[in-house]
Amino acid sequence: MDQFGLGQGALVGLISHLFFIAVTWWALQAVNFEKFIKKNRIVQARILLILLTVAIAALVSNFFMDYYDWSRQLPSLFGV
Repeated sequence: MDQFGLGQGALVGLISHLFFIAVTWWALQAVNFEKFIKKNRIVQARILLILLTVAIAALVSNFFMDYYDWSRQLPSLFGV
């Protein structure tokens, strides 16, 4: 993040994480988790779904942020 200021990089990271949390939550709604959840464990199931959403979103967001950072560093490999 050499051209980005520290604040701008933080803002991009926050937006990226929030975006991927929303996308992951939307995607996980297609999965039928009811087969794997014990009866009368609704709150625990919802917490598990939230934690799973945050974990997957963080991994995906970090991947894209790393990829973006690395692609911006490539010109220095060629002396540009």
